[in-house]
Amino acid sequence: MSRNRFAWVRIASATLLAAIVLVAAPAQAAAPATAAGYRVAGRVVDAVTGDPVRRATVSLLSEEDGQLVAAVVTDAEGHFVFNGIPAGKYPFTAAKRGYRTAYYDEHDEFNSAMVTGEGQETGNIVFQLAPSALVRGVVTGDGGDPVEGASVMLFKRASSDAPGGHVQQVGNTQTDDTGAYEFPNLSPGDYMLAVKAEPWYAQHGSRISGQTREPSPLDVAFPVTFFDSTTDEASATPITLTAGSREQADINLHAVPALRFKVDALSSPHKEPARVTLRQKVFGMTVNSETMVMPPSASGSNELTGVAPGNYDVEIGDPPRVMSLNATSNLDLNANAAVPTLSVAGTLSMAGGGPVPDMVALTLVSVGDGLEPQQEQALKGHFQFDSVPPGTWMLQAGAAGGTLSVVATSAAGVVSPGGQIVLRDRPLSIGVTFSLAQTRIQGFARKDGKAASGVMVVLVPREAGAYLALMRRDQSDSDGSFSLRDVAPGQYTVVAIDDGWKLDWQRREVIARYLPGGQPVTIREQSGPVVSLAKPVTAAAR
Repeated sequence: MSRNRFAWVRIASATLLAAIVLVAAPAQAAAPATAAGYRVAGRVVDAVTGDPVRRATVSLLSEEDGQLVAAVVTDAEGHFVFNGIPAGKYPFTAAKRGYRTAYYDEHDEFNSAMVTGEGQETGNIVFQLAPSALVRGVVTGDGGDPVEGASVMLFKRASSDAPGGHVQQVGNTQTDDTGAYEFPNLSPGDYMLAVKAEPWYAQHGSRISGQTREPSPLDVAFPVTFFDSTTDEASATPITLTAGSREQADINLHAVPALRFKVDALSSPHKEPARVTLRQKVFGMTVNSETMVMPPSASGSNELTGVAPGNYDVEIGDPPRVMSLNATSNLDLNANAAVPTLSVAGTLSMAGGGPVPDMVALTLVSVGDGLEPQQEQALKGHFQFDSVPPGTWMLQAGAAGGTLSVVATSAAGVVSPGGQIVLRDRPLSIGVTFSLAQTRIQGFARKDGKAASGVMVVLVPREAGAYLALMRRDQSDSDGSFSLRDVAPGQYTVVAIDDGWKLDWQRREVIARYLPGGQPVTIREQSGPVVSLAKPVTAAAR
C-alpha cells in the first residue's frame, strides 16, 4: 500500500510517547482470534546482523489516516505482541535510537500493511530494522580555515537499475562555527554532496552597475564544490552507504575571482524595468534563484558582478529568452543569443463528453531537461502558458474534488496518447483530453499458490505513449492484496513482480516483458469507484 507521506510526524511523536509510557512486551506465541479481536506478533531484528532489537517501539497505524492505533515495546529477544486487534489492514512501523524509523517491508514510498482477519497468518512477523547510516564532515576554505554557514546539499541516486540513475536532492544543512555538518538517519544507497558558500571576506560592491569597473582583489567567490573537493560535477565522488555505516566526507573550498556578466541593453514592450534571472543548477536541479532589475544605463549595458562559477539557466529580456551556461569566465549576456520562450495554449475537453471543471490547475514538468516547472490555471476550458522554454514537457492536471489524468493531446490534427508535448521553435496550440481518475483497481498477488507479500504491482496502459501519465504502482500487503488508485478509463494490464523494486519502472520497455503474465483489465466511464480483478495476478520473478 502507499505510505502516507504525512505520517512521519505522527510516527515520531507516537514512538516517543510509547517509549516513555510502555513497558516491554513479554515474549508470547501468536494465538488464534479471540472475541476481542486478533493477535499480531513477531520479532524486530537487526537487518545486518539478525540479532534481536530490544526496546524497539512497534506501532500499528490506521490505514485510512495514519493515526496511531496501538504501540508496544519489544522485549529482550525482540518480541512484540498486539492483542485484540480488529480485522482490517494496518501499516506498522518500528523505531529505536540508532536505527532508521521504518515501515514494514518498506520500498520507496510503499510498504506492506499487516492484514488481520480469519485465516490470516499474523503471528510470525520478522521486522528487519536497518541501522541508520550517517555522513558527516568539515568544510574548510583556503588555508584550512573552517567555513561557517556553508550550505551542504545531499543528493541520492535512485535505487533502480537505470543507467546512471536519477539523482534527487534529499537533504540540506548548514555548517556550524567549526565548519562541521552532519546528515543522520540515512538509508543505504549512493549519495553525492555539494557545497555552496560565500567567502566571509568577499567584497563585490554594487551587484549591478551601469559601467565597467576594475575588479577588486576581494571580489571572489567559492564555486559549488562537490565531494571529493572538485568543482567539476561530472567528477563528483559518490558516497556509498550501507546499513549502519559512518562516512567522513570533508570538503575544501577554494576561492577564485568572481565572474562578471555584461548584460546588453534590454527593452520592455510594457515599459517596465527589464529583468535577468539566474538559476544556479546542481545535478540538473535549481539550488538558488535570483532575479535582478536592470536599470537604464548611459552605456547601453549593465554589469552584473559577484557571480560564482558554475552551471546556470539564465532568463533574460521581455518577453523572456533563455540560455544555459557553464560559466567559467566573464561573459556577455545578449538576449538575441538566447532561445526565445514560446507560448503553449489550448483547450480542455473531457473524455466521454462530460463538462470540464471551471478551474483546472495545469503544470508542465520538464522531461529530462532540468527546466523549471511551469504552472497555470485553466479557466472554463481554456489555458495559456506564455513563456515556456523549448524542450520536452509532461502536462499534469488537478482540480478540486477529483484527480484528472491527461489521456491524450492533439496538435495540427495529430492525436497522441498521454500528456507529453515537444516544444521546438514556434508557439504550440493543442487540445487536451482529460479523464476523471476515480476508479480503484483491487486484487491479489500470488506466488506458488500463496499470498505474495511485498511485490511491486504495476498498472500498464495499453497505449505506450500514455505510460507515464496513466501507469500506477502499489505494493502488496501481507495477504497479497493491492490497490491501484486514481485510475482513468482505458485498457490496461496489471503485472506483479517479485523483488521488482530495483527495476527502472519509469521505462515501459523494462516492464513490458512482464505483460504476457499479467492480467488485462478495462476501466470504463461507468465502471464505478472500485473494480476487483476476477482472479489473482501471478507474481513473476525479476
